[in-house]
Amino acid sequence: MTASSGHLERSAARLAALQALYQLEITGSAPDEVIEEFIEHRFGRGSENGTPRHDQDFFSDLVHGVLKHQVEIDRAIAKALAQGWTLARIDSILRALLRAASYELVARRDVPVKVVIDEYVELARDFFDGEEPGFVNAVLDRLAHRKRASEFGETPPDDEPQF
Repeated sequence: MTASSGHLERSAARLAALQALYQLEITGSAPDEVIEEFIEHRFGRGSENGTPRHDQDFFSDLVHGVLKHQVEIDRAIAKALAQGWTLARIDSILRALLRAASYELVARRDVPVKVVIDEYVELARDFFDGEEPGFVNAVLDRLAHRKRASEFGETPPDDEPQF
């Protein structure tokens, strides 16, 4: 696997994780059923048909990780929102996107902050034409400065829980 194909597989996995998290929130389905449905029926088995392969392990980690740490993730996102905004006020697709990105920022230290932010801002552009990509960029930037302060040459806040 080349670096470029690995990038495409992870990008495809991020999109699938966003869709799976959205589906889980809307339908209340069992997480393992949704993950299996994506792997068995929605993931292309190769790039013959023009769709990139998915990094299935990365996809599963994102979905399971968000679900396992959703309370902590939601608290972290709430801290990064502008005053007067609540997570409940945010569109359900944006909520799923911010949750996946937040999990990746905290738990996937193998992925640089810039890559996480760029990937999820790009996903926001895929779904929204308005100000949402800028909103995602601002929230993730604030969150990244708290969760990965050392990558910015900063000292992490003492009160910042990690999971």
